[in-house]
Amino acid sequence: MLMHKVYIGIGSNIGNRLLHLQEAVDLLDLLNNTSVCKISSIYMTEPVGETEQNRFYNGVILLESTLPPEELRLHCKTIEQELGRPAAYPRWSPRVIDLDILLYDDQCFHAGTLTIPHSELHRRKFVLVPMLDIANPVHPAMKQTIQQLLVNCNDRSVLIRIKEMVVIKKRESAT
Repeated sequence: MLMHKVYIGIGSNIGNRLLHLQEAVDLLDLLNNTSVCKISSIYMTEPVGETEQNRFYNGVILLESTLPPEELRLHCKTIEQELGRPAAYPRWSPRVIDLDILLYDDQCFHAGTLTIPHSELHRRKFVLVPMLDIANPVHPAMKQTIQQLLVNCNDRSVLIRIKEMVVIKKRESAT
């Protein structure tokens, strides 16, 4: 089966934010035919849109997975709900966990509510900076590296690095 490199943005601004991020990383690592390869540092960032809420903790994960984009998105939504995020929510609202597919190999993909590359990727320092912790891929539609996108990004927010993360739970081998 063909393994795909997938970058997932993770964020939380409700409750124990670090715990929510760690739980999401661990649950992603437990998905069939999927493994977490790298995790960025976690950054404290200002909220976007609705600014009267707690600061976010954000990071980026690099996965390898055989799952197609739409199936992986469904798993991300299931993990969000398992961790306490409602199925329906207002845009820009506080959230226990947010999982967004940012890049999927070098593919451009659009179906329903899923757009890859993520439509706001190039406008968000809270995604660009953590992604550079682990890689500098080329944005397949804009044909620029993440570093180039960061240099040209109009987002003037300040990110504060707060934590390194690891995959805690190990897969149990079949015996």
